[in-house]
Amino acid sequence: MESTLSPKEALFYKKLDGEDVQCLLCPRECVISDGKRGFCRNRENQGGTLYTLVYGRPAVVDIGPIEKAPLYHFIPGHFRLCLTCASCNLRCKHCQNWHLSQKSFEELDHYSYTPSEIVHQAKKQGLNSVSFTYTEPTVYYEYLYNVSVVAREVGMKTSIVSNGYINREPLLKLLKVLDAVKIDLKGFSEEFYKKVCSATLKPVLESLLTVKKENVWLEIVNLVIPTLNDDPKMIDEMCRWIKENLGVDTPLHFTRFRPDYKLTHLSPTPVSTLESAYEIAKKNGLRYVYIGNVPGHTYNSTYCPSCDRNVISRMHMDVVEMNVVDGKCKFCDAPLQGKWT
Repeated sequence: MESTLSPKEALFYKKLDGEDVQCLLCPRECVISDGKRGFCRNRENQGGTLYTLVYGRPAVVDIGPIEKAPLYHFIPGHFRLCLTCASCNLRCKHCQNWHLSQKSFEELDHYSYTPSEIVHQAKKQGLNSVSFTYTEPTVYYEYLYNVSVVAREVGMKTSIVSNGYINREPLLKLLKVLDAVKIDLKGFSEEFYKKVCSATLKPVLESLLTVKKENVWLEIVNLVIPTLNDDPKMIDEMCRWIKENLGVDTPLHFTRFRPDYKLTHLSPTPVSTLESAYEIAKKNGLRYVYIGNVPGHTYNSTYCPSCDRNVISRMHMDVVEMNVVDGKCKFCDAPLQGKWT
């Protein structure tokens, strides 16, 4: 019988001289001495063996709409079981979930659920999918992977809400058991990633390419932060990269920043800035572009690229009208990109 107790031996690491180990899960590739933890706080070297400390120990288990992810083209309107464990492998100054992502598991209360128990709870509640969200799923990789394996065995779908800061080999393994991926493309410069997230941009771009190549449904979010990543030239460069490398049918969400964590001195993103970003994306040929965190905005809904009719009408996170039939526009019968069932 599977144990809910941590620790559990980690995947993707190698033993070094003495009792040191090197984690190979994310681009940081931390070298960890005996008794120490990596940058993510969740992986500990115990006598030359690397363990994950959060296996079976989610800090949050709740229910929410898939639109909150946001994933707008992944069975719109359905409700998911949301799960996360403590900590993160980034240190974003604007994190809205910093009370989870910037804590070690000892600092948070947690539940005790095996992967099978998580999937059972989702089915018991009549939910359509399990979603790994709120903090970075990479830092509880083993738990995430095993829950996804069990979910797939019973026909339940899974998705992750990720920063994309993961090495290619573990990502490829994970994509075999996932149905949808949302990646936060937090900015489009190495300087932004270093200054605001304590990370680098290149691995995130590589993750986006990998997800697309493996044909797993992908959506992108860009949180537009005044003075930090809202330069129209940067947004234009990002949109051109998406078009050239991921294709025009990859949904892009521009979301509104609200002051939080270490960036409370900044103002919320002006709606006009988001609308300008939307226009830049559309001029670059992107077909599915959204404005988020602005309840009631017309560009929070989905429009058919062929006839420009509203095919999925939303009020913030609620789907209020659905005009997609068998993956096609109800009005002009044009195919719409997404996973609809």
